[in-house]
Amino acid sequence: MNRIADISPGQFLEEELLRTIPLTRAMQLRVQEFTGVGLELRAPLLPNVNDKGCAFGGSMASLMTLACWGLARLALRERDFEPDIYVQDSQIEYLAPVWGDLAVRALAAPGPTLADFVDMYAQRGKARITLLASIDWDGQTAARMHARFVAKRRQEYTE
Repeated sequence: MNRIADISPGQFLEEELLRTIPLTRAMQLRVQEFTGVGLELRAPLLPNVNDKGCAFGGSMASLMTLACWGLARLALRERDFEPDIYVQDSQIEYLAPVWGDLAVRALAAPGPTLADFVDMYAQRGKARITLLASIDWDGQTAARMHARFVAKRRQEYTE
C-alpha cells in the first residue's frame, strides 16, 4: 500500500514542513487540524519565547505564514496538484502578548474561496488567494495576518 495514501492531510503537511523547513523543527511545530477550509498549527511557548517571557513576534509571524501556506498547499494537494506556492505580500498586526503555547488558525478571506483558488489553478496553471491567520490568547486576538499567496506550475530548472 502507498504510504502517502495512508496518512491524513495534516500528517502529510506536518511531515513535509518538518522535513523541508528547518525552522519548523526548532519551533516544534505541529499540525493540529485540517478541515478542508481551515488549518490549525500549534507550537509550544518555550522554543518560541522572547526576552520578556512571552511569544516571540518572529515565531508568531512564521507560524501564521506557515499556516496560510499549508492551507493553500493542502487545498491544491486534494486535487493532486503540486505547484510552487509563494507568499506575495502580507500585513501583520500584533495586538496583545501571548504568554502560553501558540495556536494559529488560517482560512480564506471573504471573497474567492479555496475551491475557487484550486479551480483557477486547474484552468490557468497559476492562481492567487488572500488568506487570513490569527493567534488568540486569553479570549482575544493577539495577532492577525492578511496575506496573498500565489501558486504557479513548477518549473524544471536546468543548469
